[in-house]
Amino acid sequence: MGKISCVYKVSPEDAETDLEAIKDQIRDLLDVQDMGEEEVAFGLKAIKVSCITTDEEGGTDTVEEKLEKLDNVQSYELEHFDKL
Repeated sequence: MGKISCVYKVSPEDAETDLEAIKDQIRDLLDVQDMGEEEVAFGLKAIKVSCITTDEEGGTDTVEEKLEKLDNVQSYELEHFDKL
C-alpha cells in the first residue's frame, strides 16, 4: 500500500471569507495531518493543509476531487507531495 503525504494551499474567494468554515469542511473531507494559515496579500489569507492519501484511493486526484466540493474557495494548489 503506497501512502502519499501532500500539502495544498487553499485560497478563499476573498478576504472576508470565513476561514474557519472552510477548515471545518476540509476536516470533514480529508485525513488532515496539519492545517494553518498563510498571509497572501492585502489581508487575504490562504489555508495550508497537509493530508495523507493512498495510491489505492486514487492519490492526489481523489484529494483534488474533494477540494473541488468546498464552498467559498477560489482555488487550490498542490505545493508538495511525498511517497511514504
